[in-house]
Amino acid sequence: MSEGCLIIWFVLSCHLEISPWSYESVSLWLDYLNFIREYDPLVQDCATSGIKKVRDLFERALTAAGLHFTEAEKLWEAYRDFEKAIYQTIAETDAQAKEKQIQLIRSIFHRQLSLPLSNMSSTLETYKAWELEVKQGCALDTESNYSDGVPTLVASTYRRALDMYNARVQLEDQISKQDLTDTERLHQYIIYLKFEQSAGDPARVQVLFERAIADFPVSVDLWLDYTCYIDKTLKVGNIVRNVYSRATRNCPWIGDLWVRYLLALERSHASEGEIASVFEKSLQCSFSTLDEYLDLFLTRIDGLRRRISSGVQLEDALEYSLIKETFQRASDYLSPQLKNSEVLVRLYAYWARLEINLGKDLDSARGVWESLLKICGSLLAAWEGYIAMEVELNHINNARSIYKRCYSKRFTGSGSEDICHSWLRFEREFGSLEDFDHAVRKVNPRLEELKSYKLQIDDSENPVKQSDHSKRKLGGDAPNVESPAKKLKDSAHGPKKVTEKGKAQLQNLDDQTGDIRGRVKKPDDSSDQQMNDSVQGKGKVYNDQCTAFISNLNLKVTYDHLRDFFQDVGGVVAIRILHDKFTGKSRGLAYVDFSDDAHLEAGVAKNKQLLLGKKISIARSDPKRGGHGMDRAGGGKRFESRSSSKEPHKVNEQPSGLRKHGGNSVELKGKNTFAVPRNVRALGWTADKPKTLEQDDENPKSNDEFRKLYFKG
Repeated sequence: MSEGCLIIWFVLSCHLEISPWSYESVSLWLDYLNFIREYDPLVQDCATSGIKKVRDLFERALTAAGLHFTEAEKLWEAYRDFEKAIYQTIAETDAQAKEKQIQLIRSIFHRQLSLPLSNMSSTLETYKAWELEVKQGCALDTESNYSDGVPTLVASTYRRALDMYNARVQLEDQISKQDLTDTERLHQYIIYLKFEQSAGDPARVQVLFERAIADFPVSVDLWLDYTCYIDKTLKVGNIVRNVYSRATRNCPWIGDLWVRYLLALERSHASEGEIASVFEKSLQCSFSTLDEYLDLFLTRIDGLRRRISSGVQLEDALEYSLIKETFQRASDYLSPQLKNSEVLVRLYAYWARLEINLGKDLDSARGVWESLLKICGSLLAAWEGYIAMEVELNHINNARSIYKRCYSKRFTGSGSEDICHSWLRFEREFGSLEDFDHAVRKVNPRLEELKSYKLQIDDSENPVKQSDHSKRKLGGDAPNVESPAKKLKDSAHGPKKVTEKGKAQLQNLDDQTGDIRGRVKKPDDSSDQQMNDSVQGKGKVYNDQCTAFISNLNLKVTYDHLRDFFQDVGGVVAIRILHDKFTGKSRGLAYVDFSDDAHLEAGVAKNKQLLLGKKISIARSDPKRGGHGMDRAGGGKRFESRSSSKEPHKVNEQPSGLRKHGGNSVELKGKNTFAVPRNVRALGWTADKPKTLEQDDENPKSNDEFRKLYFKG
């Protein structure tokens, strides 16, 4: 055998020796078998070992691809041809060997005819022809009944296979179409797989999965379905592990495949070295979510815990230090991304529990919780988990000390109140009366502080709404009173005799209109000033949460002077000097915004220092207490423009919504003026128009006068 042939032989052997399920390609198996038959000296010499080797390879090929619907026929035919060639080498005198070889060839025919493969009818005809050839020299099997040259048992299995073929031929045609897109072909494979799974033949399902994988080697859904199926149906460890190896090699970015791979290795009792190698390979891959990394670490830890806890003697001695090391690696990798998350709390709680149960080290368990508090100290679940561990171990004093450390911390939501109430329940159940009283003295002021803080937050988020009095319509609460316009209309027709009852109604009307008139107040100067200030001060809004108020400034101080003055402090965000809105001159006041409280405190510390020859006063602006930085409305925000003008905002002396008419003390409001007499102007008439001759003459005119006016026009 030449050197080139040896290389080809070595490569093909390495590929096909991995597993019988590694390659279901019929053409690859045929090439390999032909190569062995042509270049292997033992096979060429028809040595017993050479013949056995080829038969083993054919059986492996049939195991891998013998159920291929369209191409497996080639493998079966090659197998029969090989056995027929062996039959020709047997001496005529060795009748027993010839009969044995005939039975071997017949069994290959029977196996093939029992499978739903392509060209079944031609295979049957070939079998009949072969049986006719061997009839003359060999006796028929007396235990089998022949029908039309075929044994009855073979005929029945052939009919069942033919029915299976007819049920699948349409599905095969769908996946074999040349004009299908990849998406459509994959969809047809999925339909075909569901059909085979419903039929319940695991071997056929596996072969079809292999065919689909060959066409779509990086389809994540196919690999997930394939691995899930073999986990449920196959118990052969080597086959399952080989499928997972190929799945993770083709789709290494899927964390679920690596997790299933580790579990499959554990089920097949793989060595610690093999499991550790797969785990290290998985960590070198890039996954799309942190949950996949977390699931991978937990799967590894779970496997180590189960094998250590089982007490079974393993080839590789396992120690708890492996679990501790894996936890530490998980913490180092996940803590920066999962900071202040309950997922990280569950991981550390698992770690601390194993430190106690497997490591038998309480100090290490407490160290785990203390490490977590450095990362998630603002998370209530971290403190509660630490306390729960101490209570479970009946270490009451340690649990109480943790409560004392965390009851004054601020947690999200209602966590601050919850930890206070939890401490009280703890002392009620486990502590003495002195301990309970001590907890009450600590907790009650804290609860009051939280309550007042929430009230302040609610007030700032929900400002006081306008009172109902300001929204109430004028005269809305007056009883049913005759309309003033109607009353004027009635009075225009002439005086009427007023009875005692009428006098009472008029007096009631005067009282009510006077009450209405009293409700409409003239805006005072202070409200005008507020309106003027708000109009003039429209602009950027500041909340003064981290601001210094500076007074007694030299009027020549500029922004650059203040910036240089606070240069050693740093953290200056904005500077605002207050100017008079009329003259534009400085008022000797300024606000300086800092980036944080530390820089603000350093700036306030420079109080009473000289700036351009004057000692300036620096104080923290406190908008919540109405100090520096408060707007005139009393809110927590101020406007950039601070005007010192006292000029009131000009408004009309009388509200535009009410007007007096003539000498009557009746006020008209609204737009319904259809019933107003002609000598009463409707609401909204502001300009006095010159009267014409016709408008000035209100006396009735006769027909002659109207006729003269008509002809005159």
